[in-house]
Amino acid sequence: MSSSRKLLALIAAGLFSTAAAHAAEPSLGLGKSATPEQIAAWNIDARPDGMGLPEGKGSVSEGDDSYQENCAMCHGTFGEGGKYPRLAGEGKLTGDRPEQTVGSFWPYSVTLFDFINRAMPYPAPHSLPPEKVYAITAYILNQNNLVGDDFVADKNTLPKVKMPNEGGFIWKDPRPDTHDTDCMKNCRPAGGVKVSTTAEGSRVTPRTTGPLDTDIPQ
Repeated sequence: MSSSRKLLALIAAGLFSTAAAHAAEPSLGLGKSATPEQIAAWNIDARPDGMGLPEGKGSVSEGDDSYQENCAMCHGTFGEGGKYPRLAGEGKLTGDRPEQTVGSFWPYSVTLFDFINRAMPYPAPHSLPPEKVYAITAYILNQNNLVGDDFVADKNTLPKVKMPNEGGFIWKDPRPDTHDTDCMKNCRPAGGVKVSTTAEGSRVTPRTTGPLDTDIPQ
């Protein structure tokens, strides 16, 4: 037998003995394999192109009733907000206090369905059937004047709704990669480093440790 074949035989024997040793080890009694049903219950994400959307459908009129029952207590009767985020209305992203409504800020209509499906209503997330989630999604889009009163949301029609701010997101970070390395020799003198610009005046961060609102003109 050649040396290479002997080496392969030894490796195979070692792998077999290792697997047999693990099989002989007693079980710790922790955990168990997930069933297909359990995996399906967690596999609820929906992509912007509609991949992952479930069967079912919901209309704007149906969504009106479901929204009032499940959403209005926090977001207002017409999505005008209150203690919780504003969902609809004349939202603008300019100025010192941008109004990030669904119509002005969100990039994809399917993302609205995905968020409602997994996280709403707040007291009982992921408790609504797909039909109600579709209906509420249709109602909120209608309140933002993105679909008509006769719109019916399903896995085919919803991805076709184009959001005004779809192009407002940067998917590739334009900043160059940098690497912080320790200087061990020929280092720059401590007094030779000067701060050329700061965030002062750009309203990126507050100037004090107090609430942000105290530093933004009202």
